[in-house]
Amino acid sequence: MSARCFLLLLWAVSAQADFFHFDSISNVSTYYFNYIYCNIWEGECQPNQDDATQQVPTRDIWAGFPQDYMSLLHQWYCSLGQCCESGDCRITNNITGLARDLQTKLHGQHLAQSVVLKAIQGFINNPESNKPLTLSFHGWSGTGKNFVARIIADNLYRDGVKSECVRLFIAPFHFPHARLVDTYKGQLREAIRDMVLRCPQTLFIFDEAEKLHPGLIDAIKPFMDHYDNVDGVSYRRAIFLFLSNIGGATINDVALDFWHSGQNREDIGMEDLEHRLRAETMESQGGFAQSELMSGHLIDFFVPFLPLEYRHIKLCARDAYAARGLETDEATLDEVAKAMLYVPKEERLFSAQGCKSIPQRINFFLP
Repeated sequence: MSARCFLLLLWAVSAQADFFHFDSISNVSTYYFNYIYCNIWEGECQPNQDDATQQVPTRDIWAGFPQDYMSLLHQWYCSLGQCCESGDCRITNNITGLARDLQTKLHGQHLAQSVVLKAIQGFINNPESNKPLTLSFHGWSGTGKNFVARIIADNLYRDGVKSECVRLFIAPFHFPHARLVDTYKGQLREAIRDMVLRCPQTLFIFDEAEKLHPGLIDAIKPFMDHYDNVDGVSYRRAIFLFLSNIGGATINDVALDFWHSGQNREDIGMEDLEHRLRAETMESQGGFAQSELMSGHLIDFFVPFLPLEYRHIKLCARDAYAARGLETDEATLDEVAKAMLYVPKEERLFSAQGCKSIPQRINFFLP
């Protein structure tokens, strides 16, 4: 229903005011006129939360309305995305979907599948968490770090990475000049604060985190710490993801050692990698390592992404074909996988590019 039709509805209801409490009808009409003016027609207004005309009407106010009018009004208001049976419609928190997507869409990453699911599920199920959830993803390019970040966004938010509760920062793109770090600090703090005020649960993704200036990370460190609030704003329902190539070589060395010893890569545990990742991150070059985020031990989990093998590349190729609605066979999948570069030179075990270029590469094998 359009805003104009809705105003006509309010007029019609008001015309029958003898049947209802006129004050209640007036308050409701004023509220929704203000909502339309401020949000639909984008008028210049600053709602005052202490003003009764700016408050969402309560059930007591609705008591004077016939059920038919209430149903129509509810449908129109919810069509604007302002209400939902589960609360904020922008937030879905589909843990079942998250588990399914990690299991079926992410290949060769048993550690990431387990750690990410448990960390997210535990955070969502604990509304009294004493700090935001902070995860650091590590591994070679193409192993799935950005892919998992998108899976998280898609299952926690109705609009995925396009949600107004999700923000992606790419270090060299958003913060390219070291000389402007003081300007970036203010912009970043303001962006995070504004989003937390707008959304009860937020997701912040920092890609190429190793290229962030240390002062930039330190500027938002209080938002990730164990504080009830910072300047009156609570950040405890925020999720921070840092994506980095740091530790990729270490992860690959461990995976290669397991292969040489005849052990399955699925036997690699967090105890084999997490402490190494933490140590290497602390010793690496770049702002991420030098920040108080590391020295303050504010990262909850260092999540390793293992290098992908030939069999995983075939699975990625299969998914790429399926995403286009195309059927394929094992011979074609083998051709795609064989066309990739594998390292180390002697073993040719791990895909040097992971699965990143697979969606483009299958074009070569199309009829």
